[in-house]
Amino acid sequence: MRFEKKTFKNGLRSIVAPMKDTQAMTLWVLFGTGSKYENKKINGISHFLEHLFFKGTKSRPKAGQVNRELDRLGAQSNAFTSKEFTGYYVKAASKHFDVALDIVSDILIEPLFKKEEVERERGVILQEISMYEDDPRRQSFDLFEELLYGDQPAGWDTAGTPETVKGIAREDIIKYKESHYLTSNAVVVVAGNVDEAQAFRKIEKAFSKMPQGTKIAKPEIRENQSRPQVKFKKKNVDQTHLRIGVRGYDMFDEKRYALTVLQTILGGNWSSRLWTELREKRGLTYYVRAFQENYTDSGYMMAAAGVPHDKVAEASQKIIDVFRDVRTKGVSEAEIKFAKEYLRGSMALAFESTDEIATFLSSQELFYNKIMTPEEVLAKIEKVKRSEIMKVAREIFMPEKINLAAISPEENIKFYERVLAKI
Repeated sequence: MRFEKKTFKNGLRSIVAPMKDTQAMTLWVLFGTGSKYENKKINGISHFLEHLFFKGTKSRPKAGQVNRELDRLGAQSNAFTSKEFTGYYVKAASKHFDVALDIVSDILIEPLFKKEEVERERGVILQEISMYEDDPRRQSFDLFEELLYGDQPAGWDTAGTPETVKGIAREDIIKYKESHYLTSNAVVVVAGNVDEAQAFRKIEKAFSKMPQGTKIAKPEIRENQSRPQVKFKKKNVDQTHLRIGVRGYDMFDEKRYALTVLQTILGGNWSSRLWTELREKRGLTYYVRAFQENYTDSGYMMAAAGVPHDKVAEASQKIIDVFRDVRTKGVSEAEIKFAKEYLRGSMALAFESTDEIATFLSSQELFYNKIMTPEEVLAKIEKVKRSEIMKVAREIFMPEKINLAAISPEENIKFYERVLAKI
């Protein structure tokens, strides 16, 4: 991967990754803000603000004008809000780079936030929250983080609640933008068939009016767990959506590389232990995977599966068995080699696309203030030894770090606390 980085006079960082063997380009603007930076009163404001950027600017004041111009390009465009970052992107033919840059910089620097649009979008977001309420597979991930972190920003829903969304005022939104959407808190990346020198000049000019300053820091996270934790959300669903996971490592901990290999062995693909044990051998589930999440201040690894209601106990016990076997018996050198080859291949496929490259570069720069190339990341993974994996397994697969969350019509908290304790 070839790329160049520049920091402009106003403090904005920009990265250009030229890719000559494509006719596409992805423009990506990432900000270091999200729901972890909110307080209870304005929970959901990061997400609310993300929506409103598309609702009109000084030069594009009409409702729907921004979207129509993007659609006219045949572009893929969207935005998203997470716990710690918010992103805006356009993927289009590289010949449309100038127009895409003009639109994205315009919505971020000169939004109108008309009162009527704020109210209209408030209704849209309330419907979005209702949609998530009807998606138990997605909701179970939120429930797991709620169990893990409790009543603090890390444990709150990124979209907020109907009550908080209804209470967010236009003045709150403007104040939040002014304190977080700053050059020091942003990275602008373009990956694709573009000229480096020209792209830098155009980006610097387009974002020259972005405000400068220092963003408000997020509150320090609290983690207090001494025994297995269980949380059920009772819901009339056709299958139980089960999440069992352990506290892990933040994005700066070098042990995350060993955990990446371990997570792949456990549930990263169709050859993994969880897939083999739960789906192939027992037919308990259609989907079962293992995921790792690394935040700036915390992290976890989780197994996720959808199972019949009368098989939740069996599935839970089997997941715990798999975790315990890794801790007590370990993993083989053959499994480690297989996992590394899988990670190498999947990463190579991912970096064929302009959007994956733009995503990777922007997140590396935003959080680490430097960029490890994919080759450097792979080198870290390649160096992982069996002894390091075993050390990680013994650290994380413990009763005081294990958690279970489930969307299900039934609950039996005490029973599942005993199941988890057997890890």
